[in-house]
Amino acid sequence: MCDYTTLNDNELAFFLKEGDNLAYTEIYNRYNAPLYMHAYKKLKIREEAKDVVHELFCKLWSNRSALVLTGSLSAYLYTAVRNRILDIIAHKQLESAYVVSLQDFIDKGHYITDFRVRESELAAIIEKEIASLPLKMAQVFVLSRKSHLSYREISDKLGISEQTVKKQVYNALKILKVRLGYVFILLSLLFF
Repeated sequence: MCDYTTLNDNELAFFLKEGDNLAYTEIYNRYNAPLYMHAYKKLKIREEAKDVVHELFCKLWSNRSALVLTGSLSAYLYTAVRNRILDIIAHKQLESAYVVSLQDFIDKGHYITDFRVRESELAAIIEKEIASLPLKMAQVFVLSRKSHLSYREISDKLGISEQTVKKQVYNALKILKVRLGYVFILLSLLFF
């Protein structure tokens, strides 16, 4: 049996391309922490940095048979992380500009006739998505975002740990973000 820790990156990439999950594991063990630190330095948000690295490794495994390295494996991985970070930063800038524009529009009082109709339709969509969450998750989410209770207050009220409350809110936001797409962030600012 081969000791994968002694293999160089080119050898690991070769075995990875052949579908060797032990080579993949060694690449993960070798690069997960440094890539996370690199992403965290740029994004300053732990969860985003973890997500970027997780996405990279998922894509690396799922696209392993098509992997073509023109340089080193480390250069490939760092470039992929850098490109994803640039996408995230560009997306945040776009969202920020849109929110500023929307806030400016609201501050100036220029309401269009159907704004209230659209607002209530969007609120109904959000309510429907919240209602489709698992019961306990929806309950925790509503207490957190609508009743503005702290994690401790929710924990005491429902008889569950604060960590469970935090995880339920995080999972609910993640699910809603996927279901509602880019609209979620704007809507959460307007309705929650």
